[in-house]
Amino acid sequence: MTASSLFQPIRLADLALANRIVVAPMCQYSAKSGEAGAWHQMHLGQMAVSGAGLVILEATAVAPEGRISAADLGLYSDETAKALGDVLAAVRAWSPTPLGVQLSHAGRKASVHPPWTGGAQLSLAEGGWRTLAPSPLAFRHDRTTPLSLDADGLARVRAQFAAAARRAAMLGLDLIEIHAAHGYLLHQFLSPLANQRDDAYGGSLENRMRLPLEVFEAVREAFPAGRPVGVRLSATDWVAGGWDLEQTLALAQALAARGADYLHISSGGLSPDQAIAPYPGYQVPFARAVRQVVNIPVIAVGLITEPEHADAIIGVGDADLVGLARAMLYDPRWPWHAAAKLGASVHVPSQYLRCQPRRFPDLFIP
Repeated sequence: MTASSLFQPIRLADLALANRIVVAPMCQYSAKSGEAGAWHQMHLGQMAVSGAGLVILEATAVAPEGRISAADLGLYSDETAKALGDVLAAVRAWSPTPLGVQLSHAGRKASVHPPWTGGAQLSLAEGGWRTLAPSPLAFRHDRTTPLSLDADGLARVRAQFAAAARRAAMLGLDLIEIHAAHGYLLHQFLSPLANQRDDAYGGSLENRMRLPLEVFEAVREAFPAGRPVGVRLSATDWVAGGWDLEQTLALAQALAARGADYLHISSGGLSPDQAIAPYPGYQVPFARAVRQVVNIPVIAVGLITEPEHADAIIGVGDADLVGLARAMLYDPRWPWHAAAKLGASVHVPSQYLRCQPRRFPDLFIP
């Protein structure tokens, strides 16, 4: 059998990954006051023994007002850092899998109920807060109008991302991913649908890219050299007149020029008017286009559920890694099963070695 592309090692800066499978960030809406707890330990423990090459923690807010919901994970205080550190220590005691964190600010999409309760706006009486954005434009008609960030607010956002990056470094996290996708604050600055400013942070593409690039530079400076910093981007808003692939390619090149170690390419999330007809791998063409204009690794994501499909994406050069999210929730042993199908091997804890099927004698690596 030809060697599987999916199970070839790769490096992101100084970080060595055993294979090209990435557990993509997935919000769990299970923190208390931004603090990780028992659910996170159980969830991350599963992901960390899955055989994936890299696990990226969920969108983790750099400020209390940057949380999507009041139950979002945060990394903005000594308390949130300690709680996350306790969870990481428990996971690392049993798994060598590299762990990264996605740093995020939800902007105008903040202060909502968890999705399984409907995701409606969280009122001030319910413990909600006034949201922030590039311009006073609500995400939806049933959401409150956000406050437009002034110069002091912009400086505060940059400082919050940098402070969270320093906490991530202190906790020994292997990687940082900056969330500039899915309609959250940095994506809001990029898209003309959400950004209608008339200052240096609005209008032209150069101006709309300014804050995301400044945030990247602040995080890169705050995080140790050699530990990778990447960015997740929505390649398109799927709305006419919004952020699109051409602009994404310009931003990708600007990030690569500033030292980004990888790009993680998704799409959508900025507007409820988005028109998407998803199919397996529907976002892979965006990753392919980005990969053609940068010389750094690119992660593809989006309804990639079959091992053969994931392997082909890497094999033909559409992307360097594949991100899995819901597929990993449904099957936390997806990398095991993929390795078995593709004739590869995967690391597992010694406690699980005896479950190796006889027909796959070389599947498990202790």
